[in-house]
Amino acid sequence: MTSDTLYSIPVDKADGTTTTLGEYDDKLLLVVNVASRCGLTPQYGDLQALQEKYRDQGLQVVGFPANQFNGQEPGTNEEIQEFCVATYGVDFPVFAKIEVNGENRHPVYDVLTTTPDASGEAGDVQWNFEKYLVAPGGSVVARVRPRESPATDEFVALVEANLPVRV
Repeated sequence: MTSDTLYSIPVDKADGTTTTLGEYDDKLLLVVNVASRCGLTPQYGDLQALQEKYRDQGLQVVGFPANQFNGQEPGTNEEIQEFCVATYGVDFPVFAKIEVNGENRHPVYDVLTTTPDASGEAGDVQWNFEKYLVAPGGSVVARVRPRESPATDEFVALVEANLPVRV
């Protein structure tokens, strides 16, 4: 799949309407599969902090809730939205719940999971909060496994190195 296709794949918003990631084609896109009842859920706060700090330099975080890892995202789309805003002040888009692995894997993740991580391993998402950085124009520049917090110096440096707007 080409990068143009990543931006043209339909994605459902939490309110039931459909859009694409095309509105972010000039941004550094940080795509994360998220869950509300996971030990890694506090990463929502780190993701929001990145969004706030780097928004004006072209970072856009987007979340895709998935309930495939020990049922850690059981809520409805509406409940997920309420949790994200009330608990972590999330103002980045959190789309409708999807599957990130298996035969019903969302097409966005069909594209993303072909990207290898730092050790060269591609394939299925390992757990909640796996992170993908997509450069403006659509090339996936990094895949970061779930346990690496988006607040680490290494992750922040990766984001800063790929921002489309320098200050």
